Amino acid sequence: MPAVSLDDLKSPLKKLLRFFQRSRNQWKAKHGVVKKECALLANQVRAVERSRAAWKAKAKEAQRKLAELKQNLLKKSAASFQ
Repeated sequence: MPAVSLDDLKSPLKKLLRFFQRSRNQWKAKHGVVKKECALLANQVRAVERSRAAWKAKAKEAQRKLAELKQNLLKKSAASFQ
């Protein structure tokens, strides 16, 4: 990108300065909103992952308990037939 000198500019510096300051302030405000939204979404992801892990552990425990109960039931029914 070629360098631009102050002599090449056609608009007054006062107007350019106001334009660039307004542009910078708008960008900073927009970035702040996006940054907050990103943080909220990251927190949401962590909460969902934690919840999913808890439910997964509960489901595995329930499956283990069910298998144990089935095994006990089979043992009792086999013992009653003997």
